[in-house]
Amino acid sequence: MKTIRSGLLALTAGLFAAGMAGEAQALDEVSFGTNWLAQAEHGGFYQAVADGTYEKYGLKVTILQGGPQAANRALMLAGKATFFMAGNFLEPFSSVEQDIPLVEVAAIFQKEPQVFIVHPDSGIEKFEDLAKLPTIFMGKDLYASGFQWMKSAFPGFRDEQYKPYTFNPAPFLADKQSAQQGYITSEPYEIERQGGFKPKLFLLADSGFDTYSTMIEAKQDYVAANPDIVQRFVDASIVGWYTYLYGDNKAANDLIKKDNPEMTDGQIAFSIAQMKEYGIVDSGDAETGGIGCMTDARIKSFYYKMVTAGVVKAGLDISKTYTTQFVCKGVGKELKK
Repeated sequence: MKTIRSGLLALTAGLFAAGMAGEAQALDEVSFGTNWLAQAEHGGFYQAVADGTYEKYGLKVTILQGGPQAANRALMLAGKATFFMAGNFLEPFSSVEQDIPLVEVAAIFQKEPQVFIVHPDSGIEKFEDLAKLPTIFMGKDLYASGFQWMKSAFPGFRDEQYKPYTFNPAPFLADKQSAQQGYITSEPYEIERQGGFKPKLFLLADSGFDTYSTMIEAKQDYVAANPDIVQRFVDASIVGWYTYLYGDNKAANDLIKKDNPEMTDGQIAFSIAQMKEYGIVDSGDAETGGIGCMTDARIKSFYYKMVTAGVVKAGLDISKTYTTQFVCKGVGKELKK
C-alpha cells in the first residue's frame, strides 16, 4: 500500500508541477521600454513586476531601462519591444505629422513634472513673474516647446532670457536672479542639498501647460491585433502605481536601485513625496477615472495651445495619436489609502 500511495503522491506532484509549468508558459510575454534610467518616476511599473501584479494579469513583463545610450522607442518600432514610455503629447503629435503609426493607450502622469526653480529671495511670487528675470536656464527641447507656449500665453517672456541648461546646477546656484528648469521630482532635491536652501518651484502644468506625461505607447497595428494584452498591461500598470504610491513599495525601490545603482533612498523618498504633493499622478482626470485616465478635451486643449504657440502644425488628425478605450475605468482606485 505504501508503494502505491507513494506512486500516487508522485503522480499528483508531477501533474501539479506540469500544471504550474503550463501556467507559466501561458503568460503573455511583453516588454516595456522606459525613457530614462530607473527612478521613482517609473515606480508603478517596477511595483507591478516586484509584487507579481503583472503575472496576476497573465503577463510576463520585462522592463527595458532607458538612458543616454538607449533607443527604446526605436526598438519598439522595430518590433523588439512591445510598449514604450512616451514623455508628453508633443511626441505623438510629431509622430502623426511624420506618419509614424504609434498610439498612446494610457497617461500615467496627469501633469508633466517640468518645473522652473528660483531662489527664495529672488522676488518671484507667481509663474508670470518669471518674465522679470534676466536669465532662465533651460534645455533646447523645453525652449522649443514650453517656452514658446510661455511667450504666447504670458506677456514679457523673451528669447533673450534663454541660456542653455547643461544639467549642472552651479550656474543657477551662483545667480540669484535666474531660474532653472528641472523635474519637480528630481532637481529641487539636489539644489537643496548643494545650495543649502529650499527653492521656490513653479510647475508649468499648474499654469496651463496641460499635456499628459509618462504615457504608455505602442504601435497601432499591435494595439489593434492585441487589445486584450494591451488592456491587461494597462490595468496591471495602474494597479502597480496605486500600490507604489499608497502601499508597500520597498520591493519596487529595490528593483529600481538594482537597475540604477546610483539611485539613493533619499532621492526616491523625495520623488514620491513630490509626486503626491503636486498631484503628478493622482489628480485631475485621475480623481474620477483613476490613474492613467486621459480625455479628448485635455488632449485637444494642449494641441490648440501648441498650434497657437507655433510649436506644432495646424490641421493634424490628432485622433490617430491616442485611444481612451483602455482607461478611465476606475481600475485600482480601491487601493488608494
